[in-house]
Amino acid sequence: MLYDILVSPFVQMAEQPDFLIQVLWEGFVSGILYALIALGFVLIFKASGVFNFAQGIMVVFAGLTLVGLHEQGIPAFVALILTIGVMGVLAYGIERVVMRPLVNQPDIILLMATIGLTYFLIGFGEFVFGGEPKRMITEELWLPTGSTAFEFGERGLVVLQHIDIAAAVIAILMVSGLALFFNKTRIGRALRAVADDHQAALSVGISLNQIWAIVWFAAGIVALATGIMWGARSDVSFALEIVAFKALPVLILGGFTSVPGAIIGGLIIGFGEKLGEIYWGPLVGGGIESWLAYIIALIFLLFRPQGLFGERIIERV
Repeated sequence: MLYDILVSPFVQMAEQPDFLIQVLWEGFVSGILYALIALGFVLIFKASGVFNFAQGIMVVFAGLTLVGLHEQGIPAFVALILTIGVMGVLAYGIERVVMRPLVNQPDIILLMATIGLTYFLIGFGEFVFGGEPKRMITEELWLPTGSTAFEFGERGLVVLQHIDIAAAVIAILMVSGLALFFNKTRIGRALRAVADDHQAALSVGISLNQIWAIVWFAAGIVALATGIMWGARSDVSFALEIVAFKALPVLILGGFTSVPGAIIGGLIIGFGEKLGEIYWGPLVGGGIESWLAYIIALIFLLFRPQGLFGERIIERV
């Protein structure tokens, strides 16, 4: 039994390299999308120092808004622009109603505020859009459908879904753009200053309220892109909120304040859960894809709690 668990999967990989490539591709796409989800959490954490519990429902809310507007007869790209506007209004409302009154409050207060925001958006979303799953408007947004098959070896075949290719490209572009935004723009530098010390940032003339509104809007745009990509691969439903919490292991691996960490952490989780489910899952009862990411995160917490790219916290006593 131990031999089968330790050796058999590697033998299978060597005997079926085309299948291994297929599994690695699926893991890569999942990992990139996990990284995109994690970026929304990173944005909020860098600006306020709190884990945004509402990011998962923001993904669902953005996707449902897009589909819901289109169902009312609004053309797809007009609905997309209007959805961006809705996320902007949501960001402004969160800053004015939720965040501004809580400046300099303990982090646990901000966390509880995002939990309350989560349940408000769930209730409001169900009231407006209903609770049934909806199909993402893939064709209307000119997202590609179908697949392309590549021969690998003499009898091997690797199939790439066009929507997966598009999802990977869009996610990579957004991740790269946000990395440049953080490191090369004035607003990005101001955001890092706010994350380090609210009072110090205020003392040098940085508008805390403006930064928070911008960063919540950016997180909303990331949520919209994530909702479109995940919705195109399945459906837009409140179940996506659970998928979004796969970002937590990604953040633990990469670090809560690191954009490159979100990318690396997402890929580790994506590759790890696909390889684990396909090759080791049948040997230990199956179904490990739903919990393997959290086991990987637990191991990292034991040996490197700040993550691969997180800053080590040193407290002097």
